[in-house]
Amino acid sequence: MNWLTSFFGWLVEFFGNGANWSGTGGIPMRLLEHLEFSALALLLAVLIAVPLGLAIGHTGRGEVIVVVSANLARALPTLGLLVLFVLLLGTSSIWPVIIPLVLLSVPPILVNTYEGIKGVDPELRDAAYGMGLRGGQVLGRALVPVALPLILLGCRLSAIQVVATTTVASYTGLGGLGRYVIDGFATKDYASVVGGSVLIVLFALVVQVLFTLLQWVTVSPGVSRRLKVR
Repeated sequence: MNWLTSFFGWLVEFFGNGANWSGTGGIPMRLLEHLEFSALALLLAVLIAVPLGLAIGHTGRGEVIVVVSANLARALPTLGLLVLFVLLLGTSSIWPVIIPLVLLSVPPILVNTYEGIKGVDPELRDAAYGMGLRGGQVLGRALVPVALPLILLGCRLSAIQVVATTTVASYTGLGGLGRYVIDGFATKDYASVVGGSVLIVLFALVVQVLFTLLQWVTVSPGVSRRLKVR
């Protein structure tokens, strides 16, 4: 049980240190940085992937983009991509880190949005057309509400990936909660390593809860019941 004693000792040391709660390197500022980078990358990924996934799923055109995107998500090395963009673009702004974060976040959202729209019961699509709806009306009023759980799942997966990758991005000099882990390892300050790791886990859990609440609020009860039956 020595490891457990050490673990809680490091937690008390980290969170009980007043210096860790103030200044540019304090927990509030590091948390705000992590939130800023993650939210910006996820927002840009959603703005790119959701419209593209809706269009491809609705029209059936460009499906090769989804296949390529899914394969890239499995093949791209996270840290390697981050380091490459930093080397190419420098560190004078946050964009050399935000761009690869967006690239890594787009595939799950794109694939799930496409699958969500493509997987809607054809009879529902036909019924919408039969009611006189056309084009974008069918997509927005009939298909998207049914596909919303899968779309939100893709966003949730990307959000978790962004939170984790933003942590890794601290290797390139980015701020955020990952600084505690990386700087702690470099200086053998294990209290910072443990404290930073716990903060990152809690951040990810909060993101999970927020997306669960978002799905509960936005998804139609009828669609939710249908998913439970399946």
